[in-house]
Order: sequence, then structure tokens, then C-alpha cells
Amino acid sequence: MPAAATEQFHAFIQDALQSGSLVKATLSRPEKSASAGLRNVFIRSVEIRGAAMVAWTFRYGRRDEVKNLTPEETGTRLREMCGSQFRNADVFTAEKEATLTHNRRGEPAFFQRKASAPKSQETLHDRNKARLLDPGALWLRELGLSSDRGAILPPAQAKWRQINKFVEIIAGLVRHTRLPEDAHIADMGCGKGYLTFALYDYLVSSTSLRPQITGVELRPELAASANRTARNAGFDGLEFAPGSIASWRPERLDMLIALHACDTATDDALATGVLAGAQVIVSAPCCHKEVRQNMAPNRMLEPIVRHGILAERQAELLTDALRALILEQHGYRTSVFEFISPEHTSKNLMIAAVRQGRPNPRAAEEISALKDAFGLPAQRLESLLAATLNLRGGFESNTGEV
Repeated sequence: MPAAATEQFHAFIQDALQSGSLVKATLSRPEKSASAGLRNVFIRSVEIRGAAMVAWTFRYGRRDEVKNLTPEETGTRLREMCGSQFRNADVFTAEKEATLTHNRRGEPAFFQRKASAPKSQETLHDRNKARLLDPGALWLRELGLSSDRGAILPPAQAKWRQINKFVEIIAGLVRHTRLPEDAHIADMGCGKGYLTFALYDYLVSSTSLRPQITGVELRPELAASANRTARNAGFDGLEFAPGSIASWRPERLDMLIALHACDTATDDALATGVLAGAQVIVSAPCCHKEVRQNMAPNRMLEPIVRHGILAERQAELLTDALRALILEQHGYRTSVFEFISPEHTSKNLMIAAVRQGRPNPRAAEEISALKDAFGLPAQRLESLLAATLNLRGGFESNTGEV
């Protein structure tokens, strides 16, 4: 009976939503009554600030729209759309799969089967955690990372892992930081914008934030191309601005991202974040020419920089140790860790800083000791902050907390 098939399907959906076993669902074969240009709807379970939600991705020909609904809203919406707007619906849970399909006369049929590869809820949780983004997102296709079928292309697998690792790091920071709902975020030196798009996609689809994100890129042609992709994807809160890191000044900044900005461009970006009072700063430094060229270590330390490769590595360690300490001196809690495996890139160190308003009381002494030991007259981040804050009348006027 047609009515029985429809009710069986919706009972299956209701049970999956109530039990929390829903993994994903797909609506396909749109009818004329569907929104103009709408091709598919992809649904997946997500957790937003501790609450079970369902992320809906509406895929149009040249853009995606993402909405987060409650399980109750999801059940109601599926009743409205299945059959009337889409002739086919596939649902996947931890143990079972189900399909509701309609023939040309609109008659429904319901099929239920065991999952092709049953997984425990723990395994599913781990998989979802490792892949916080939809590989079929339009922006991934437009940036050349995925196929028209939503599969990540073989040459892009390393980049895909990097993107997901980055989003996983951001997810952890966002969970433990109070960012405003309309958080203003900058990705400085963003290149083609792979990570910028990933950041926006994740925050909009998997958190309660509705951010305004700006990607800053020196090459105008890359900024223009990224803006076209953002418009096609329907990412209204994402824009790309041509310009240098050193010259770009935001009116407001809640989070700063600066990945692989070369040499002192990293310091320019970090200084922008500190001076703007950003709550979160995330940096993956690249190149360390300034410190290497200016190191003149004392007699005891001279042997460890005698060989070129050791001097290069010591300059990297010294530069990033100083950057972390300078951030702590200006009221941030920092952590330094490996971003991705060194098999993908040697530039894999990341500095994450969260503003807490209380300077590390030992930071100034430790900065001075490191500079003395290595005969370093100055470091750019320290110089930038000192010069600007002296003009402002000190650190207190910048934060109002110390």
C-alpha cells in the first residue's frame, strides 16, 4: 500500500532521529515543485555546542546553502519534501539503510536493508570528528579538490587531510572560547583560500556562529577568483581583499589566522591580531630569515649553529619560541604543536594563542635571556608591538584589562 510505504519510511526516520543513530540522508531526483535549480539535499547529524542538530546542505547548480535544523524540524521538513519535491530519499544509520522512491505516477515504495558496512556508534563518531566537512561541497569542486560526484581527487588527498586537521584544531579552540555570534575573522596571506573556505563552511554549518571572514591576499587575481567562488557557494559572510599583510588594518577582529606567511610577514600578522585585541590567534610560521641572519650566539652556544642545517633549525626554534613568549607577554595563553605530519610539509609547526588578559609575568625576562644568549638585538614582532603600544600609551590602553 502506498500510504504504508510512506509511513514506514517516516517511522524509520523518526526512530533514527530520536535514537541519535542517523548518519546521513540524501534527497535526489527533484520534481518541478522543488526550488528552482535545486538538485540535491544532503543531511547529516552534527553536534553544535553540545546539542544534537542536523545539518542540511541544499545543492544548487552553482552554489550550496547550509541550514541547521533540530531533529524535530528535520522530521517535519522531510515529510514536506519527500514525494512532493524529491522522488528519491536514501537514509543511512549505524546499522541499517532505507530508501523511499516514487515512480513516474508518484507511487511510493519503501526498501530497508542492513548497512553495507555496519559500524559501531563510537566508530561513526570518530569518523565524523575526523571529517567535519562535506567532501561534496561546491567550493571544493571549484577549487579543484573534488570531482563532480563529490569525491576528493587523488592528487588532493594530502591537502584534504590538511584542511580537516585545520578545521579540527579550530573546532577545539571555538568550543573553549567565547566568540561573538557575528565573529570577525581574518585569514592573512590566504592564497587560493582552501583553509579560508573550510573555516567558513565549518563555522556556518556546525556551530551557532554567523561569522564575517576576510581573506587577505597580496595577489589580486587570487582574491578575485576566491570572491567568485564564495558568491557561487552562497557564502555571504566570506570575502577576499587584495593587499599586503603589513598594510591591512581591520576595524574589528575576533580571530586571526596566518598560515605560512613568509618570514616577518608572520610577525606583521601576529601584531595585527594583538593590537586589534583578537580573542584567538592561529599561526603556522614559514621561513625564519630575520633571526638566522642576526644571530650571534655566545661562545657556549656557537657550536650548535656552526653547521648550516643546524643554524637553520635553531633559527626556527628561537623565532617561534620568542613569538610564543611575546604573545604571552601581551596577555595570551599559547600552545605550540605539530600541525600536520612532516611527510606533507616541513613547515608544520603551529602556534595557537587565546587571549586571557593576564600577561605571563616571566615572559619579559625569558625573552631578554634568549636574545642575550643568541646575541639577537631585536625581533620584529616585539619591535612592532613596542613601537605601536608606546604611541598608544602602553598595553593597558590596548586591552583595558591589564
